[in-house]
Amino acid sequence: MVDQFQFARLPLIHFGNGKLSLLPRLIRRFGTGIILVTGKNSFLNSVYSERLFDALCKEDINYHHVIIPGEPTPSMIDDSTGLFIHEKIDVVVAIGGGSTMDAGKAISAMMYRNEKVSTFLEGIGNREHPGTKIPFIAVPTTSGTGSEATKNAVISQTGKEGFKKSLRHDNFVPDIALVDPELTLNCPADITAASGMDCFTQLTEAFLSDKACEYTDALCLAGLRAIRDSLVKCYMNGDDKDARTGMAFAALTSGICLANAGLGVVHGFASSIGGLFDIPHGVVCGTLMAPANEVSVRELRKGKKDSRSLQKYAALGRLFLDEEGRQESYYIDGFLAYLGKISEELHMPGLKQYGIREKDIEAICNITEVKNNPVKLDNEALQEILSVRIR
Repeated sequence: MVDQFQFARLPLIHFGNGKLSLLPRLIRRFGTGIILVTGKNSFLNSVYSERLFDALCKEDINYHHVIIPGEPTPSMIDDSTGLFIHEKIDVVVAIGGGSTMDAGKAISAMMYRNEKVSTFLEGIGNREHPGTKIPFIAVPTTSGTGSEATKNAVISQTGKEGFKKSLRHDNFVPDIALVDPELTLNCPADITAASGMDCFTQLTEAFLSDKACEYTDALCLAGLRAIRDSLVKCYMNGDDKDARTGMAFAALTSGICLANAGLGVVHGFASSIGGLFDIPHGVVCGTLMAPANEVSVRELRKGKKDSRSLQKYAALGRLFLDEEGRQESYYIDGFLAYLGKISEELHMPGLKQYGIREKDIEAICNITEVKNNPVKLDNEALQEILSVRIR
């Protein structure tokens, strides 16, 4: 019997190598006045940007270019919308990593509102966004966040009073997700590793989530198979087009899954740490993935022996170990060992490199939310997870 579930809306998805050529035609569905949001380096320095700019000119598409140099802050969004308040904007197009797509999503939501984005941020603002927006097209150039398929834009402000919060509404799911794996070929190895571990974490946490259903489980497993077959290959050889395609599929799938099943303790840490320290989101995920799951499994094992969550951990072990005829505990422990191994293979940096010290552990854990984890974790368990990667 299939349990009841609900499923969030999806964008219109165009997936495949060479799909960037469709973008001018897709833009014209909405009009000819656009805000083009990009990062500062990767896409702009590629041959793909030259081709796109030429195609936009040929189609008489009037674009206003916004460059997002890092994770979007409230002032970046407010400044960007203020620049074009008197322009006719038909569609916002974001081409880049997760930060660029989040920025584009937020700009499309705040355009013509003449209000500050912080007013509508969860846990920061005091109002709910009505959901009105300019049409939005997301074009990822990394394989990680899955923002091309989600309804939230993550906005950050780093510092003592910092935060990492979402602007969220069902209507903010991109109208179109154009996923062209060729755009990820220029992605540097360190970003490939960090974004890939973010994707891996999202699929794993969604699979283990207490909100998971048969539908999300099936999608998670498909994405995780792609992770198994493609992530390390991408890191070792960035020109491997098949592996890049696999990771692009995994990232898109992770966005769909997290939007419907939620995330666990690792992303709770990513939110709290990301508000206090200038550290890439994927680095937090890749660094804490192994210890967080080790502690979660330990706590699950204290409970019922036939825990459904432990059965799911065993299913992950079967997937990544590709061995038959072993006991459930073997597959669970094997999966945990795999997490430690892949973090080493991808050379994930420790948290100390970003200024995080043991004295910061308590403050971080006090503001870390643990939603949808397969087992409840108290503050002591959270401190244990974090301390492993700071010492």
